[in-house]
Amino acid sequence: MCNLYSLGRQGPAALRAYFGAEQDETGNMPELPAIFPDQMAPVILAGEGGRTLTMMRWGIPGPKAFGEHPVTNVRNVASPHWRPWLKPAYRCLVPAASFSEYADTKPRKTPVWFALNEDRPLFAFAGIWRPWTGVRGTKAENPDRAEAEHRLFSFLTTDANGVVGPVHPKAMPVLLTKPEEWAAWLEAPTAEALKLQRPLPDDEMIEVARGARHDP
Repeated sequence: MCNLYSLGRQGPAALRAYFGAEQDETGNMPELPAIFPDQMAPVILAGEGGRTLTMMRWGIPGPKAFGEHPVTNVRNVASPHWRPWLKPAYRCLVPAASFSEYADTKPRKTPVWFALNEDRPLFAFAGIWRPWTGVRGTKAENPDRAEAEHRLFSFLTTDANGVVGPVHPKAMPVLLTKPEEWAAWLEAPTAEALKLQRPLPDDEMIEVARGARHDP
């Protein structure tokens, strides 16, 4: 399960240009070499005025039966809990340059980083988002731990391919690497968009680093 990814040194201008976003709501976005659950990160939404680059928090509350803990990765898209957020209005692109899975090593697990190639070109996770009211964020962000309105995102996973599988055999994120895939995920009917929930071919990605909790 991917609980760590990176944008490297890619800033808002690069994200806007690469993904064709006309609007930018990110403000003074810092460099993000390591993005962890519950952190704010950029996503791209589609709208009548074109695509918008904005910030959301990573992790959508899961089903009540499982305590509503924030879920960063969504696999079971047939679940009644996730189906409402698979409509085009609640789909988003989650920009990334690399992502990490943890190798089951001793005495502690080792972060292993994957990217499209050594240069870390941008790609997108197939994301979903939803509005939610409750308590989220660190004490520094929310010192009173008060309820507030949030926009939360997660992204889809699928079967691991031959590159990720030796490290994390259960799953890998859904990676979208082409403009036509970005458009389909943002705009296509749900059944059509979900055809993108498949592993990236082995020859389209590589392992790029091991050991650090940020992509060096």
